Amino acid sequence: MIYLSLFVISFLAATILPFSSELTLAGLIATSNYDNLLLLIVASFGNVLGSVVNWVLGFYSKNLTTKKWFPFKDKQIEKSSQWFSKVGKWSLLFAWVPVIGDPLTLVAGLLRVKFLEFLILVMIGKISRYLVILYLLS
Repeated sequence: MIYLSLFVISFLAATILPFSSELTLAGLIATSNYDNLLLLIVASFGNVLGSVVNWVLGFYSKNLTTKKWFPFKDKQIEKSSQWFSKVGKWSLLFAWVPVIGDPLTLVAGLLRVKFLEFLILVMIGKISRYLVILYLLS
């Protein structure tokens, strides 16, 4: 059940919802009651999958960004778009960064970044962040 909870929190943390998958993962690692490698895999899978949902949202909903219910604010999209324009697809390595990371994955979809490139870069950034947490706490 803990692994499922970690997956859900990690997934939701990759959306606009204010969850902290890093704190959850760190807490579970600190208890030493769980398999750290499995925790890393579950958190990474959930967090990357959440970013994929953002990319799909951006890719297929270009006209929906002006709707009131849309989960990302214009200011977030604008900041992420500016950063994306300066750095390009390599900015996806920073998709884990709070506040700009989630809209960045949406912008990647809006700008039609190839899915495989998107996936590889997001995975590198997000998994690396979790590896650092695991290293620091082990």
